[in-house]
Amino acid sequence: MELSKLKIGGAWSGVLEVELDEWTVPMLREEVAKRSGHGGGPETINLICAGKLLKDGDGIEKLSQLGVRNNAKILASRANVDQGKSVKEESLAEEERSTRISRLRAAAISLSERHADGSLPVEDFNLELENQSGQKVQLGSETDQRAIMMGLMLHANAKALMRKKKYKEALEVLTMGEMVDNVPILQIDMVWCYFMLRDISWLSVAGVRLVKAREGLERSHGKEASRLRLLQKGHYPEIALHLRLELLEGVVAYHISQIEKSRKSLTSAQAKFLQLQIPDEALSLLLGMGYEERDAKRALRMNNQVVESAVDFLVEEKEKKATRREDNIKRQKEIMEQKRYGTTPLAKGVDIERLNELVSIGFEKELAAEALRRNENDTQKALDDLTNPEANSSIQIHIESMKKKRLHQAANASIEELISMGFPREAVVAAVRSFGTSQAAIDHLLGGSINTSATVDHNVNDNNEGEDGNANDPLTNNQSEDGLGTNTGSSSDGGPSHDKVEMRDVEMEDEITGELLKGDAYSDYDLEVTEEGEAINEYLALVTVGDNVEIGSSS
Repeated sequence: MELSKLKIGGAWSGVLEVELDEWTVPMLREEVAKRSGHGGGPETINLICAGKLLKDGDGIEKLSQLGVRNNAKILASRANVDQGKSVKEESLAEEERSTRISRLRAAAISLSERHADGSLPVEDFNLELENQSGQKVQLGSETDQRAIMMGLMLHANAKALMRKKKYKEALEVLTMGEMVDNVPILQIDMVWCYFMLRDISWLSVAGVRLVKAREGLERSHGKEASRLRLLQKGHYPEIALHLRLELLEGVVAYHISQIEKSRKSLTSAQAKFLQLQIPDEALSLLLGMGYEERDAKRALRMNNQVVESAVDFLVEEKEKKATRREDNIKRQKEIMEQKRYGTTPLAKGVDIERLNELVSIGFEKELAAEALRRNENDTQKALDDLTNPEANSSIQIHIESMKKKRLHQAANASIEELISMGFPREAVVAAVRSFGTSQAAIDHLLGGSINTSATVDHNVNDNNEGEDGNANDPLTNNQSEDGLGTNTGSSSDGGPSHDKVEMRDVEMEDEITGELLKGDAYSDYDLEVTEEGEAINEYLALVTVGDNVEIGSSS
């Protein structure tokens, strides 16, 4: 029977002569595994031909029946570590992954809704959109803000999964993120996941995504990265990203038999890979200056291996981190202060900047804060109330009333806490009334000087303020000195407003925000490119094998 030639590349490169009408996929897989010398066995080898993964099927289908022809080019790759699991293990992993994805999506939605509209956050931080210079930006409507925030959160989480080699899960998260954040880098990351999973069945989609990515990068970076170079003051952060893009373009071109285009893209990617290799001398210099190895390598990669520029970059990044840390601390303090003043009728926090403006012209801070809160942070309306004797008096009465109410509630909380420890109610009420703080009351009660005959107010647990309801009421240790406490939001008549209780997945929200905190303006460009280098060599070998075989056949 006539033998046909198969051009194999990847895990093993060479030419196999087989009978297409007799050989099956398992037979071919076993032969390639044997010749590659890879100890994992045939089940760890994937075979890809004409953009399709060759599957075992029932084990009796012949290669010719699967469309494999003479001189066909076949990529042999080692299976991803996630493959080869038992059916039961795979089923459990899929269920766990599905649950996690659902939780992630719900948490991202919840965070974006809470932080995009300027509402007072329940946390001690606020998520805000910034440009690459660290300046806060408002992009479109509130709906647009939510969508962008959600996309960025999902993309950051997906990148963390990619770093852990969890490409299937990362792809699911990226797919969710694509609905709201169709940025070029996300498109590249999705195709990279296809590649790392060796899922060539997505080939046609991959090509479309890469076209979108290249067009998007050119719009944002400018022709030959001219705009980016200007913005980045001579830094070269984009080289690794373009390397990955060109590699993937070369892979897609190869699998649709555009060999010359594949060679051109792969050769360009290889040049960038060599450009990103860190010289030992340059790295040694930076390490000698006390910089961490990872930071030093990153700086050299992003500055074309120029040591002086890399040092400037490291100094600049250190200053940015310090400024960002100070800004975060300042914002945390502002949020805690905002929570003391309560929320506006539309559930927004009091605008601290506008509050400081009113204080700077002589208004008492609590008074100015309440005027802004009532008037939805409208400075002019707040000013009108503050300069109107009747409105001003109403605000002061409200503030005093709220203080008394909070002090009374704090006293009740202290009393109930001590009663739960086993002390008699009458003794506890007397001690809290006499000594003010919970700790002082405890010290007194433990000292044994309990006077159960003391005159007490048995209505202390009611919400009424009583005759005095005043400064004799104790403060708990965690209350502010001015007695403001946390106003959960009240309308101008003192009633509750927008007091919404929300179930939160705190664990997942912490995971999302944790990834955001790790990132910076260069995170999307910070690629090690080791795996990219291996893939470039693999596919350049495939192109070369094809050429060599064709020349040999014609001689």
